[in-house]
Amino acid sequence: MSDGYGSHGEYMNWVKADADLRQQAVEDALRTAFSSFVEKREVDVIVFSSMTALELAEAIIAHPVVLKPLLAACNVAARAIERDLSIKNLNTYRPRLSEDEARVIAGYLRPFLPPSLEIPALTQTDRVAFVDKEIRKLKGRWEKHVRQSLNRFGGLEFRKLMFEAEGEQFELDATSPPLGEVRIGIDIKRIEARRDIHKRCDEIVSKAAKLKSSFPAAKFGAVIYYPFIDEHVNIQNRLRSEDIDCLVFASQATESIDNAVRMLLAGLGI
Repeated sequence: MSDGYGSHGEYMNWVKADADLRQQAVEDALRTAFSSFVEKREVDVIVFSSMTALELAEAIIAHPVVLKPLLAACNVAARAIERDLSIKNLNTYRPRLSEDEARVIAGYLRPFLPPSLEIPALTQTDRVAFVDKEIRKLKGRWEKHVRQSLNRFGGLEFRKLMFEAEGEQFELDATSPPLGEVRIGIDIKRIEARRDIHKRCDEIVSKAAKLKSSFPAAKFGAVIYYPFIDEHVNIQNRLRSEDIDCLVFASQATESIDNAVRMLLAGLGI
């Protein structure tokens, strides 16, 4: 990267010494902590040090599914590929690459790969990344379910919307009508941990105030997922604001979402 902006390679170099120290410390600790359970086994190992960038590219072209574990082993994400190589919209799990793109990526990855790596370690690395992606996808569906429930019970059309307030852009998860003057704005928020309460509540209060500054006649509501039920009252107290017209909680269950949406709609006078 130019003009003083760092590339992924520079980031990797900045942390290399500390990462090497931690890797050795973790390896030593694992060998000591589990010394009674350590066994020597024969496993298949990919020797990257014997491989040219062109050979790596040929492997990726022939078997695109190997790209994700290779990226994960190098601590490289799609954003780094887009930023450093200008290859946009790369689906790292199901990549569709031209031969030229595969060669560019292979040349980019080759310096980051370790001299060798066991295949079971690569597959486990891929599994961890895949599970994380799928869980985040499931959580994203919760927001969609809330929006679908709003459309089903509200008798109105709710959509995501970007609006401007005081020269800044803000996104609402559900608004009605989807075009023109906003009459109803709803923030759909998952708060997964106690330590996130302050930040997420501040975001909701700020978004409510921004909506009212741009659309004074609009009503604002929030649907919140927070798994610590006995602490819901704490969030309610934090979200006491004249800009927030109604607040409800919903779990992952369909019945809970539907009931919460009905309460929200009633609280907003719909």
